[in-house]
Amino acid sequence: MADLTVPTGELETFPNPSPGRDYIIEIICPEFTSVCPKTGQPDFGTITYTYTPDRLCVELKSLKLYLQGFRNQGIFYEAVTNRLLDDFVRACSPRRCKVVGAFTPRGGISTNVTCTYEAAKA
Repeated sequence: MADLTVPTGELETFPNPSPGRDYIIEIICPEFTSVCPKTGQPDFGTITYTYTPDRLCVELKSLKLYLQGFRNQGIFYEAVTNRLLDDFVRACSPRRCKVVGAFTPRGGISTNVTCTYEAAKA
């Protein structure tokens, strides 16, 4: 079972400088690590956030520290990618967001997990 004790309050935000315009921010985090809950072996991957901000943008240093919090967490790829999306949406309420976890091969198999969110139209 995934250990979901990583704090969500670490993600900080700042006001979107152009809230009247749709634009895309892509953040690539190539050094993500967690632990396989079944084997205890380290997992490595690249996490890519692609989002259209609404009123808030995520602050990058806080995102880096947040992601580092998963380093010793036993969590499956699917669970962590969904958790990263949920926490990101909770922190900055983007208009839309996609999180891709591209995990390095283990036993000859590489895995990509893609999760998406789109805010309800008002």
